[in-house]
Amino acid sequence: MAYGKGAALAPGPILAGAFAALVTILSLHYANECADYETDALTRRTHYSGGSGALPAGLISRSFTLKATIVALLAGLTAQVLAVLSGIHHWSALALLLISSFWGLMYSLPPLRLAWRGLGEIDNAVLGGIAAPLHGYSTVSGQMDFWVILACLPFTLLCFNNLLAVAWADRHADRKVGKMTLATRWPSSYLVWLYRAVAIASYSALALLFPSTIPVWVLMAGFAALPLSLIGAHSYTRAELSLSSIYAMALMIVGQMLAWFVYGLF
Repeated sequence: MAYGKGAALAPGPILAGAFAALVTILSLHYANECADYETDALTRRTHYSGGSGALPAGLISRSFTLKATIVALLAGLTAQVLAVLSGIHHWSALALLLISSFWGLMYSLPPLRLAWRGLGEIDNAVLGGIAAPLHGYSTVSGQMDFWVILACLPFTLLCFNNLLAVAWADRHADRKVGKMTLATRWPSSYLVWLYRAVAIASYSALALLFPSTIPVWVLMAGFAALPLSLIGAHSYTRAELSLSSIYAMALMIVGQMLAWFVYGLF
């Protein structure tokens, strides 16, 4: 998006931003592994749900994972502070990473434990769909623009549906340990209608954002995921894990990234 709007692809800001973001995100995954130890030990793990399986298998301890959470978080935030102080990044990059870190930890950990209160899907979708791309945009462009949030909205909504699909696969284990996700709180009929409404909102937003916010290349790349979303609307709650929901999200973000790059070329 930054390149599409005329920013230079300078290696320094990109590499510094990628390191700070990836290490920080890694710390949030470690925190989630600690918090989901009980449910991961009960669920049937897949490539996209049930955690890594490392803790239930005894490969590493929860105390080690908690220490890794702290070390990775400090490393990521320290790298971001240094990038801002040295003038490589805009101050907004640090603000975004701090806010995202807080809400990322609160997804899994006390006192909020949003994933256990039926609010984790919204939290995670906003972090992955808006906060992460906005941080990347800020590190490359040197500023923070509101239009980026709007441009990321269709993808964010597909992130939400992806999280619905993943949580559905873990619903039995989650219910046993008291992790009250939407999949454990709501009947399947409500979840299906929610999934469909969010999918409709995603592609409606995509159409409404053209041409004021997104170019035609990005519009077309976004709609390339529509067939997978239609399959997902049918398979969600029917299959144990709706893979098309996951692939729709992945296709939209990869397609739109390439589309913004092509847009920048011209």
